[in-house]
Amino acid sequence: MANEGRMKGVQGVGGGTGDEEDGNEEVREELELALSLGWRSWHLPPRQEPAPSSHNWTAVLPEWNPDAAGSSHDAKTALGGQSIPSLRFRDMLGGILDASHAGGSVEVGWGNLDEEDEDRDLQNKRLRVQHFGEEGPLHSGLLFCRESPLHSEHELEFGLSLFPNDGSESLRDANNEIVDDAENPGERNSEGVGIRMDLSDDLLHLIFSFLGQKDLCRAGVTCKQWRSASVHDDFWKCLKFENTRISLQNFVNICRRYPSVTELNLNGVINAEMLVLEAIVFLRHLKTLTMGKGQLGGPFFQALSECPLLTALTVNDASLGSGIQEATIKHGGLRELHIFKCRALRISVRCSQLQILSLRRTGMAHVSLNCPQLLELDFQSCHKLSDNAIRQAATACPLLAKLDMSSCSCVTDETLRDIGNSCPSLSALDASNCPNISFESVKLPMLVDLRLLSCEGITSASMVAIAYSRLLEALQLDNCSLLTSVSLDLPHLKNMSLVHLRKFAELNLRSPVLSYIKVSRCSVLHRVSITSTTLQKLVLQKQESLSSLSLQCHNLIDVDLSDCESLTNAICEVFSDGGGCPKLRSLILDNCESLSIVELNSSSLVCLSLAGCRSMTCLRLSCPNLQHVNLDGCDHLKNAAFCPVGLESLNLGICPKLSILCIEAPNMSIMELKGCGVLSEASINCPRLTSLDASFCRQLVDDSLTCMTGACPLIEHLILSSCLSIGIDGLSSLHCLHKLTLLDLSYTFLINLKPIFDSCPQLKVLKLSACKYLSDSSLDALYREGALPLLVELDLSYSPIEQNAIEGLLACCSNLVNVNFNGCTNFQELVCESGDSGSVDMPVDSCPPSSPIKNEEISEQPGRLLEVLNCTGCPNIKKVVIPLIANFSHLSKINLNLSTNLKEVDLTCSNLLTLNLSNCSSLEVLKLDCPRLTNLQLLACTMLQEEELESAISLCCALEVLNVHSCPKINALDFGRLRLVYPSLKRIQSSLIS
Repeated sequence: MANEGRMKGVQGVGGGTGDEEDGNEEVREELELALSLGWRSWHLPPRQEPAPSSHNWTAVLPEWNPDAAGSSHDAKTALGGQSIPSLRFRDMLGGILDASHAGGSVEVGWGNLDEEDEDRDLQNKRLRVQHFGEEGPLHSGLLFCRESPLHSEHELEFGLSLFPNDGSESLRDANNEIVDDAENPGERNSEGVGIRMDLSDDLLHLIFSFLGQKDLCRAGVTCKQWRSASVHDDFWKCLKFENTRISLQNFVNICRRYPSVTELNLNGVINAEMLVLEAIVFLRHLKTLTMGKGQLGGPFFQALSECPLLTALTVNDASLGSGIQEATIKHGGLRELHIFKCRALRISVRCSQLQILSLRRTGMAHVSLNCPQLLELDFQSCHKLSDNAIRQAATACPLLAKLDMSSCSCVTDETLRDIGNSCPSLSALDASNCPNISFESVKLPMLVDLRLLSCEGITSASMVAIAYSRLLEALQLDNCSLLTSVSLDLPHLKNMSLVHLRKFAELNLRSPVLSYIKVSRCSVLHRVSITSTTLQKLVLQKQESLSSLSLQCHNLIDVDLSDCESLTNAICEVFSDGGGCPKLRSLILDNCESLSIVELNSSSLVCLSLAGCRSMTCLRLSCPNLQHVNLDGCDHLKNAAFCPVGLESLNLGICPKLSILCIEAPNMSIMELKGCGVLSEASINCPRLTSLDASFCRQLVDDSLTCMTGACPLIEHLILSSCLSIGIDGLSSLHCLHKLTLLDLSYTFLINLKPIFDSCPQLKVLKLSACKYLSDSSLDALYREGALPLLVELDLSYSPIEQNAIEGLLACCSNLVNVNFNGCTNFQELVCESGDSGSVDMPVDSCPPSSPIKNEEISEQPGRLLEVLNCTGCPNIKKVVIPLIANFSHLSKINLNLSTNLKEVDLTCSNLLTLNLSNCSSLEVLKLDCPRLTNLQLLACTMLQEEELESAISLCCALEVLNVHSCPKINALDFGRLRLVYPSLKRIQSSLIS
């Protein structure tokens, strides 16, 4: 594998044949790996084509003299005394380097190379990496940048050959003269601008181990140390020339240079047979050979005997033999022979040590085998082989253990019987897509793996012969269209696949070690019986006809029976204690629409999903470890009992017909019953329950609420919104909830709140929205008697509360933080100031001494905690005045949106941040002294004047957002000047600003 990684870089693009190949010859990569890295015996084929226009030489190069390779002086002699033209290093690399990108390249070169440097130890040589954009010597080294596809490896190798082979590290300029730092006064001091680093031989060897052959060649021209490292034998034991063009002479020289080559890949190489024949004498250590594409005749296979260590031969997509004579493969040491997609009339294999033979997709009419040690034989998709030929070939291998003859349509049961008699050790058989096989009366006692996919002759009678293979571990019967039933008792069967069996109706499988079974797309399967001690997961999805399931699987953990529409209520017995699955943890019965009554009693079940079981009307679960249950879409559930379960939360909001509920869950903390509109009887025993939402349970009666509060004393949040049947008795039972802090009684018919005041003194949040039968006297205890002293949030939206009660609540309940008066039609004004503008109409002697009752006394309070005041949609409110003496120092948000009759707003609130007066179409007076106000909404305030607005915001120095959209009387406002006056203003919304 490591060799494969190193050789990846040398794989080029394979060309076609004939005229197409000739037409693409100029753009194909021609890898000349004889290498100018110190090898004197390499040969470069002559090229008589002009150089590209980007090159600087014009001379036509004659035949290269191998004896002259290695130095520029010898190169000059080889050219008949003619000087090498002006050849820059960028030209030497065949146009790879682009001068226009020099400013963004990293230049790596050798600094101060002289005669003393030649004597240095290789480990002490230092690379000088110049900075980006630095201009070094003309030929100081190699620039890393992209290759140009217009130049072949032929030109690259010529450039590399200009580096000397005599051990000198001196570099040469365009005139073939040595470049020295002393002779280049324009060069910068390398010590000042360079980064020096040392690479030891071991480290360099490790780095080069990741390079392919082509990259090794390029790295080898950098310096002597790199050259020495790149030609190490470790990197050239595996030669991969797949789809690469290489000349005969260079290939021979490479094989001569590296006689220890153990792996050779010539797949897709033109004239690969000739290359092997010429270099076979140097491949004495070759162990693995890969050939492909082309003609491989008798001489090639005869020459393989010259490689005594050859153990693996692969031939892919080639023509074998001469076309009229058989191709004979004979080798005494060959262990593996793979022939893929080849063409031959006859093939004869005579290899005494051969163990693996593959003739997959090879078009041959006859095959002769003399391989006494053969263990694996592959005839897959050999369509031309006759039944008799396959029989003779297989029976000639007595030690055969694995046979693949899939897609050989002519194979018959007679062949299988003969193979079974002649190959007693056969353990793996693939006879898929063989329509003439029925497997009847076939006896293969040692069979371990059997594949009979898409065999039309396989029927239920075939199971008798399969059952004879007692050692069978894997069985695949997919797409056997005539198979109607499977009944097997195999003690070693581990894996089984039954997919797309149109007539398959019954499965009876017994195997103690079964660990995986796949049953899919068997539309008529109605009965399944499985016995196994190791099966942990069973998936039988979309078996529409499955009605009977029997399981004896003591280690089964997960079962998925989704969309099994025919399952009956009896399935519950299978998954209850004593039903054969004692360790079951997850059960999915989604969309099993035939289930009407589900009763499960399982001590191991943790997750249960019954989503989409629309016919289920009754659910009884006794699963003490059940933690997750999914009842989405169970629209017809009427009776549910969870006694006991280990659930921590339960949501039954999707059961609109549920009328009776019984829950015993010691660990449950959250329960949602909202939407159970007909729920009338609820027995809930959840001692750890902290939150109960029973919204819209209109028929929930007082008795159920009383039992619930007695059994769940830790409830903190209780939501009884729209519970119209709850009365005084039910509310009185809330005294058992000592930790109750939130109570929601919105949309109820409450008249008297005294049970709440008496039972829940610790209440912090009370929601009475839309309680239309409440009167002012119902709230007297809040602001007259100091009831609910811890109350911080009160919601009286859309209630008939009167003006006096509103004033009393704001005056006396100083601990309120959030108050909602949305939609209160009797709310007329909010005036908190000393004067006669408003008073609390109540007897003075009825208030506690510490509770003021008149507005003029509000200023005497130490301060109110009110932060949010919502009065949205109060149609009759006309005036809101909050002066400084009102002590609303914490008020940060006021919402008066949709108060259409509001005419005057006067606020002095030091901490107010947001004020919403949108759609207050009658607003005329606006006075604001709110230094921290950041958001002012005045949308559709049609009566507000421009002067009034400027005066109002003059004291709002922190204003950031101003919305005056659809305010017709503020058209002339100069927003530019406004931004200069208020630098904090970031956003203005207006009809005049697009």
